[in-house]
Amino acid sequence: MPIRMCTALAALLLLAPGCSREPAPPPVTGHHHHHAPHGGTPVVLGNEDYHVELVLDATTGRLQAYILDGEMEDFVRSTSSSIRIDSTVDGKPASVTLEAIANPVTGETKGDTSLFEGQADWLRSRKSFEGVLSTLSIRGAEYGGVRFNFPAGNDSD
Repeated sequence: MPIRMCTALAALLLLAPGCSREPAPPPVTGHHHHHAPHGGTPVVLGNEDYHVELVLDATTGRLQAYILDGEMEDFVRSTSSSIRIDSTVDGKPASVTLEAIANPVTGETKGDTSLFEGQADWLRSRKSFEGVLSTLSIRGAEYGGVRFNFPAGNDSD
C-alpha cells in the first residue's frame, strides 16, 4: 500500500468516532416543573394548555392572577372581564372577584389582558386555602370549575 494511502487511512481511523462517543442522555420522565415568574402559585388549565399564576399579598388581601402559556414562559391574553375564585373559610362560603386590568404600556385592555386582580378581607393573613376557579376564556377555549390548593397549586406531575 502506498504511504499516502496508509497515512490517509490512519488519519481517518483517528477521526472516526469509534468508542469515544458521548453517553446517551438519560430518558426524559413525565415529571417536569413550571417556574412561576412572579413566585406565585401555578394553577393548570386543561391538559397544561395554559396556567394561571396566583400571587397573594396576604397583608392587604390583594390577589393577582397572571394568565400564562403552558410552560409559564409567556403571557397570554384573555377575553374574560373577571375571574371569580370560590372557597370555604371557617365553614362559610367565601369568594373573591379578580377584575381584568388594562395596561396602556403593553396595549392590554379590559377584555384583552393577561392580568386580573382583586381584594378580599378573607385573604388577609391566609397561608392556605382550597379554591375553585370560575370560568375563564382564553383564545376561544373555556375553562371552569378548576380546583386548586393555595399555595400548592394543582399541577400533579
